[in-house]
Amino acid sequence: MDLIETIIIAIVEGLTEFLPVSSTGHMIIAQNLLGVESTEFVKAFTFIIQFGAILSVVVLYWKRFFQLNNTPAPEGATSLQRFLHKFDFYWKLFVAFVPAAVLGLLFSDAIDAMLERVEVVAVMLVLGGIFMLYCDKIFNKGSEDTPFTEKRAFMVGLFQCISMIPGVSRSMATIVGGMAQGLTRKAAAEFSFFLAVPTMFGATLYKMYKLLKEGGTELIMDNMTTLIVGNAVAFVVALLAIKFFISFVTKYGFKAFGWYRIIVGGIILIMLFAGYNLTIV
Repeated sequence: MDLIETIIIAIVEGLTEFLPVSSTGHMIIAQNLLGVESTEFVKAFTFIIQFGAILSVVVLYWKRFFQLNNTPAPEGATSLQRFLHKFDFYWKLFVAFVPAAVLGLLFSDAIDAMLERVEVVAVMLVLGGIFMLYCDKIFNKGSEDTPFTEKRAFMVGLFQCISMIPGVSRSMATIVGGMAQGLTRKAAAEFSFFLAVPTMFGATLYKMYKLLKEGGTELIMDNMTTLIVGNAVAFVVALLAIKFFISFVTKYGFKAFGWYRIIVGGIILIMLFAGYNLTIV
């Protein structure tokens, strides 16, 4: 990849990673329009630059990420319960993270195999888009007084597992999961961003481990400048995308994203029927 291709792909990653539109589907279109060959490095690049996107969430919500729960623990709480109460935010993130971590490790090969099926991505984009046209009606607007319990966190984590199907969108799955638990659009979207940090960081580390295990150290070192630029661009763009998304979805809901998904999925299907050899990045 040259510098321009690096920047464009990183922009696509930053824009789409936290929006409910499937970054995978957009990567397919971007890579093929640019004519970038799907080499081992390109595949690694699309995972590694997630670190920049992850960092944008931590920077934007740093007060939430590095603040313990200083409210009094429930009366009669055990030592363990008091500990979990103090680290309540991290504990619920962990609870929500566990389902995807376990299933991801158990079914890694099957998930990778699905990533080779471009038609799966396209169909899920369209189906997910149709669902998003009506999700605001299916779920009420939620309440700011809804307590976010461990059970609700775990349920959001189960919803996140659906996003292992390419084209579903991790963001869409977790936001819908949050709304199904009675959270407001804003609260569901914010928890989706928080949950992205351990989930994406874990996935990135796992892919890096596999790459290094297969002798990819030299490949990474030879392309370090590309990786640094990609992460920097993804970081800045993701910051802007998150701010836009929270404001937009709070005011207008998800219908526009639903139509957008249908259009993107339709474009991929048309390209496939027209004979384009699309390759998952």
